[in-house]
Amino acid sequence: MLGSLPVRVLDDRHRAEALAILDADPVANVFVSSRVHAAGLDPRRLGAQMWGYLRDGRLRSLCYSGANLIPVAAGPEAVRAFAERAQAQGRRCSSIVGPVRAVGELWEILAPYWGPPRAVRAVQPVMATSAVPDAPPDLAVRRVRMEEFDIVYPACVAMFTEEVGVSPNTGDGGVLYRARVAELIRDGRAFARIEDGRVVFKAEIGAVTPRACQVQGVWVPPDLRGQGRSVAGMSAVVQEALRGIAPTVSLYVNDYNTRARATYRRVGFTEIGSFMSVLF
Repeated sequence: MLGSLPVRVLDDRHRAEALAILDADPVANVFVSSRVHAAGLDPRRLGAQMWGYLRDGRLRSLCYSGANLIPVAAGPEAVRAFAERAQAQGRRCSSIVGPVRAVGELWEILAPYWGPPRAVRAVQPVMATSAVPDAPPDLAVRRVRMEEFDIVYPACVAMFTEEVGVSPNTGDGGVLYRARVAELIRDGRAFARIEDGRVVFKAEIGAVTPRACQVQGVWVPPDLRGQGRSVAGMSAVVQEALRGIAPTVSLYVNDYNTRARATYRRVGFTEIGSFMSVLF
């Protein structure tokens, strides 16, 4: 028994139960699962709260409440319970993201109180592969070194700004974003092809669990697009990820980005679900 309240903030006593829920869909839940694997459920270490929805005395659903609000295995009753808690505490997140149905229902409840959003990405296909790509890899794509931070960081900012619509340097001057990019480089999870001091392809592996990892930040400079660099670059990243990071590689992409979806299919990714994102 976790208690009598339908939603409560979890701690490390509930880690095994939370991971069992997350592991039921290791690809869709890779981000939240990676945080729990790395930091547990203590809010101070997690940097967020993990809300648990209880029914009949058992933990049934989760909601990660930090910079992102992410429902996990949440049916309509759990979504409503999470929405009520989120509404009561006020908006503290910069986005709501997760499976289309749950996020859609969550946003329908919260929109009158939190709206208007900066953007709504209604359908974002989740794609995954566990197979070594048939597409030839770009052998010049490699792990970024820390001394190359100042070369890679502007490319990361350009990608983020293009994708999200606002610069990561806004607000705190980029302090948190710089720290995150540096962390990925130190961990060997930032990949790039660098020519004459310029990034011509890059991608990072942002979330890792024993069962899956998630690629993010795929980017080619606008003037070099349409040359097949993303296919070869992604083939190299997927090969490295499967070789030494996780047995399944995943990502999610906006449904209107037909070029990116075609690239990922050529590397062996297939669509296994859909996310929705509400950005503030």
